Amino acid sequence: MIVVTDTSVVLNLCLLGLEDVLATLFGEVQAPPAVKEEFVRLVNVDPRFASLIFPSFIILRAPRAIHPLVSNPRLDRGECEALSLAAEIQAARVLMDERAGRAAATKLGLQCIGVLGILIEARRRNLISSLTPQLDRLQTEARFWFSPSLRIQVLQLAGEN
Repeated sequence: MIVVTDTSVVLNLCLLGLEDVLATLFGEVQAPPAVKEEFVRLVNVDPRFASLIFPSFIILRAPRAIHPLVSNPRLDRGECEALSLAAEIQAARVLMDERAGRAAATKLGLQCIGVLGILIEARRRNLISSLTPQLDRLQTEARFWFSPSLRIQVLQLAGEN
């Protein structure tokens, strides 16, 4: 299976030390250059992400063109390139958390999964022993926001609540 990732998913999984679950769950992971550039920029300017390294197993590949359906001022360059690449190569999924990006993916007929969905699947396959500490770290260390009700739902889906 080939998937295309946006910055937030890979950045947050790296923060948790769980970037390897991407290769285990999906096989081939690709990202456009803008995603790596954004990752490196955030590592250099945001203390939360200091010392993180972009995973070497992620294949960098630029889309041939930006898809017209992703021309949205609410999408950054990485999201536009990731969505365009995913549509171009007919990726099995696009890894993305941002609401505007997920909406654009739907318009393109792409399936999305975000960091929470990836963590649920990793827990289901016993790639991580418990989801609760990972959710705690996402909220405190990465300042990744999700509602208390979504937290309960995620834990239920992972079989932890």
